[in-house]
Amino acid sequence: MLLRYTSTAFLARSADEGAAVATVLLALHRTGDAAPGAFVLAAWTAPHALAAPLTGALAARTRHPRLLHAAALGVLAAAVAVLAAALGRLPLPLVLTVAAIGGCCGPVVSGGLSALLARLPPDGAGERERAQAWDAVTYNAAAVAGPGLVALLAALGAPAAAMPVLAAAAGCAAVLTALLPPVAPLGGPPPGRLRRGLTEGLRTVWRRRELRAVTAATCLAFLGLGGLTGTAVLLAARSGREAAGGLLLTAFALGALAGTLLLTRPWARTAPRRLALVGLTGTGAGLALAAAVPALPVAVGCFAVAGACDGLVLTATLRIRAAHSPPHRLAQVFTLGAGLKVSAAAIGSALAAAATAHSAPRYLLAIAALQLAAALLYAALGRGTRD
Repeated sequence: MLLRYTSTAFLARSADEGAAVATVLLALHRTGDAAPGAFVLAAWTAPHALAAPLTGALAARTRHPRLLHAAALGVLAAAVAVLAAALGRLPLPLVLTVAAIGGCCGPVVSGGLSALLARLPPDGAGERERAQAWDAVTYNAAAVAGPGLVALLAALGAPAAAMPVLAAAAGCAAVLTALLPPVAPLGGPPPGRLRRGLTEGLRTVWRRRELRAVTAATCLAFLGLGGLTGTAVLLAARSGREAAGGLLLTAFALGALAGTLLLTRPWARTAPRRLALVGLTGTGAGLALAAAVPALPVAVGCFAVAGACDGLVLTATLRIRAAHSPPHRLAQVFTLGAGLKVSAAAIGSALAAAATAHSAPRYLLAIAALQLAAALLYAALGRGTRD
């Protein structure tokens, strides 16, 4: 079961991660201007926070959540395929509409699939934590594989080929989702009206201390991490090696993948609360050191360490949500948490747009400070809770 789920999640998340890069490259290739791609990317990410409550409410109400998720992934695949044909060829408002429709499926790719995993029957004792650890691996593996595939095809002179490949990956994920085993029945009272269900996820997160703590802390952390991409590129440009920005981001992504892979081992079981605190602190410390010593070899190592610690935070977050969410509110909590993080990252990216090569170390230091502040916030809000 775990292999089937991780394959499904990896394909879906690779398509989502890759599409973000492919739209910008394809727009540049067809129009000579990256601005249309940036607008499409904004339309792709903007609906996450708005669609998350609706996605969670529908998933909680339906008797066949696998089919709901499969249908959403099918829409995602269709949206990517249409964007591949329309971007740079059809009027931009129409393209933005298609991107927004595809973006509405984003909460299914992230929190929705994680919530579905939490409801799948475990294969044995201890399998639930192991499954959540592998779920975190798929996030980071997709963050490497999706953009990596796009970059490879672009380097081979075929940037337009990336979007159909990503659409096919999302389509395969839709089929695999429908073939997953039936989920465990919901516990607790059945969901009420849809209108009420739209707010129940937020109420659950607010009322349960551990969920409130981890949601607030990760949103604050992502407010900083949203600006990491641009800041890393500028940090490399400051030393006269613009291309090294990609190396820094790759080091961060590979470090995150290594961190999540580490936690899949049976001997690496640690209390989620401790994982979150160590991860947030380590991410902040690694990025702060990179800001203080921006020499490229040191910065690459620091970004890798920071990424590994961020991987710990992701695994801890998934475990906390699964452990502290009422069974009948799992979908709302997971999708809402993912949507809020994406929104915080988008704000952070906008705030970092004012950075320059000269100010990049200060911006990176600010990003690091937000990670440390998130650790303090989590410790304060979660005081008195148990794992």
